[in-house]
Amino acid sequence: MAKTYSISEVASMMGVAPSTLRYYEKEGLLPNVKRVNGKRIFEEKDFGWLRVLNCLKNTGMPIRRIKEYALLSQMGDESLSARYELIKAQREYVQDQIDRLNYYMKELDYKDWYYRTAIELGSEKAVQNTSKAKEMNLDTIPEKEDFK
Repeated sequence: MAKTYSISEVASMMGVAPSTLRYYEKEGLLPNVKRVNGKRIFEEKDFGWLRVLNCLKNTGMPIRRIKEYALLSQMGDESLSARYELIKAQREYVQDQIDRLNYYMKELDYKDWYYRTAIELGSEKAVQNTSKAKEMNLDTIPEKEDFK
């Protein structure tokens, strides 16, 4: 017999609250979860879908789009193209977020260097006269395209 897991065990393993899993079920996002004596029973086969669901949620996909993806998944091969388009759009969204964060990380890296150097030299003025500060020139008005 396959090992089964309670909602609390699954929630703990997935790093979510049991109420999150209950909400997912209410929204139709856990269509294959069995019930025994009124209790949800998860099996090993459920974890693949839970992992995808968790990924989509944590990358900012709205619940309505996750629902669409779930419905398409249940359709099988006839929905491959539609599922691909949803995943491709989410991937582009995530890449855009990464690009934005990388842009802002440059500023944080600069400020990290700036303050460490100012502390070492005992003055901000000393930092502003360094070649690195002049080269980076981050404290100027950025170009419009810098703010995506």
